[in-house]
Amino acid sequence: MKFILIAVFSLVIIQCKNSKELPASLPVCIKNKIEAIKKEPKWNPPAQVDEYNYNGKRVFLFSSDCCDQYNILYDENCETLCAPSGGLTGKGDSKCSDFFNTAKYVKLVWKDSR
Repeated sequence: MKFILIAVFSLVIIQCKNSKELPASLPVCIKNKIEAIKKEPKWNPPAQVDEYNYNGKRVFLFSSDCCDQYNILYDENCETLCAPSGGLTGKGDSKCSDFFNTAKYVKLVWKDSR
């Protein structure tokens, strides 16, 4: 009986751990950026990464860790493309002002739920 309880408990723990894993299809450099954020104290508001399709590219929008900071858009190689939002005006750095009108939202990749 003890063995069965231990086995069931182990499976539950494994399932909980796996549910927090990042998608396998996520570029390694994006995973690394997320893992770096996880090592920091929880942001307010919590960190979030969303995937979009923008100008025919797969891109990732990272939220900022506080007020009046840019939300940075990265391509699959972690090259910074622009900041479509955030900053003092909330409108980003003006380098991709068409982002929210032309980008196609794909999914939430990760949100810090600590």
